[in-house]
Amino acid sequence: MPFCPNCHSERVIKNGSIHTGKQKYACKDCGRQFVENPQFRVISDETRALIDRLLPEQISLAGIARVAGVSETWLQTYVNKKYRSIPRKLRIRARKSAR
Repeated sequence: MPFCPNCHSERVIKNGSIHTGKQKYACKDCGRQFVENPQFRVISDETRALIDRLLPEQISLAGIARVAGVSETWLQTYVNKKYRSIPRKLRIRARKSAR
């Protein structure tokens, strides 16, 4: 059995499998669920720059995900973070009264 990547406990049990068929585990001490030998893929700065150039165009997120080679879920999270970081300032001027 593998050790927990969070608390390094040996009290780990099998906990089903993921969609690819890999074994999933759960730690009995901290409750963390994990897969042994995960396949993390870091999105490069070049890919992020490409996505930033494609976002203003009239291309669907699915199309951008296909071109950039990223998942639609990751792309939606990336876009949400980008739009949250944009400051929202409204300038409202009072109308002159028509008396």
